Amino acid sequence: MPRNPTDMIEIAAGHDEPIRLPRIEGQRSLECRGPQGVCEVDAEGLVLEAVGEPAEGPPLPAHVVEGDHIVVAVAAEVPQNQAVLQSVVSTLAASGAPADRIEVLRLWSNRLQPVVSGATTVIFDPNNESDTSYLMADEEANPLYVARALVDADVVVSVGSFGWNAALGGRALEGELWPAFSRTVASEQLRRTLALRPRGGHQTWKATAHDVLWQMGVIAEVRAVSGVGDSLAHVSFGLPHAVTTAARRAARSWSPRVSQAAELTVASLSNPHASLETVVRAVAAASRVTYPDGTVCVVSRLSEQPGVVFTRWRQGVAVEPLVREAVRSGDTALIADAFLTRQIARSLGSRRLVLASDLEEAAVESLDIGHAASGEDVERLCQSAESLIVLHEADRMLPRLA
Repeated sequence: MPRNPTDMIEIAAGHDEPIRLPRIEGQRSLECRGPQGVCEVDAEGLVLEAVGEPAEGPPLPAHVVEGDHIVVAVAAEVPQNQAVLQSVVSTLAASGAPADRIEVLRLWSNRLQPVVSGATTVIFDPNNESDTSYLMADEEANPLYVARALVDADVVVSVGSFGWNAALGGRALEGELWPAFSRTVASEQLRRTLALRPRGGHQTWKATAHDVLWQMGVIAEVRAVSGVGDSLAHVSFGLPHAVTTAARRAARSWSPRVSQAAELTVASLSNPHASLETVVRAVAAASRVTYPDGTVCVVSRLSEQPGVVFTRWRQGVAVEPLVREAVRSGDTALIADAFLTRQIARSLGSRRLVLASDLEEAAVESLDIGHAASGEDVERLCQSAESLIVLHEADRMLPRLA
């Protein structure tokens, strides 16, 4: 929740030492942080409590009968990932399910995660269409495919996170079975839709994700909410609608109410070395509480060069024709680039952007973006502002003006 700053504001920048900002007399300033969570053994305890006392519906062991083939589907990494998965699998094992009847289904991108004892790990590759089965048709009669392992399972336990994505104006896409466990074309189509129609595409995704869960009969869902520093702040278990409600309530700390916008908002990242997509999310969050003619400063260790669509937009080309041109090309890389460009253009508006990163100064400034070479540069920027908001781990935030 928002709180008044102390004599010194410390901002994690991915270096050995944080950036330290002294409090400026007469400056209106505010810090926003997410909730403090737990780790390792304490995280395991939080999960065990949740699966034993559901938000709605029976506890996890009651979902299983002897001989069931159980799939624990992990749509995206969750905070304290190993503790969460191990606790879920241990609970299933304690209910009598042998290891050869429990599968942990992971995405290809997460194949190097630690093995969970008491279960078999299965990797789903969305590029391998033979690993999918037809599930249903959408409202436009397009076939929807999901991982064959999910269709063949007797019991599916969905494990995911609940969080915010300010670039999409609300709930994040990560953590849902759809389209993560579908064919690559499903994710590509969603990205095209979001690039062209961000709000409408987001609503379409939510509706389809709900329909896929219902069609598969998934009634055992685990939702985790991150705490600061990749700790685990909350876990809910039970029927999907009740779990989502409980998780949304627990994630309110990541959506603080701010009474007034500021001239300058400084945003740090949950992972300073993260991708451009993470930076875009942080910019979107910061822009929500920054004056329309104010400045957003993102503190990162970004080394990823922006794509051609992003670059042309920053060099003065209108974003709308750029996005449409990229979508018409059918090139997946260009469409992904256009998707991010539309998001940041829509969020940033006329605000000035300053970036602390591992990119060369010339590369940053060629994009009409201010370059902060050091913590001293960020400090000088803050000293000149009449009002300041600091969003810690801003890529996880959805701040709201009261």
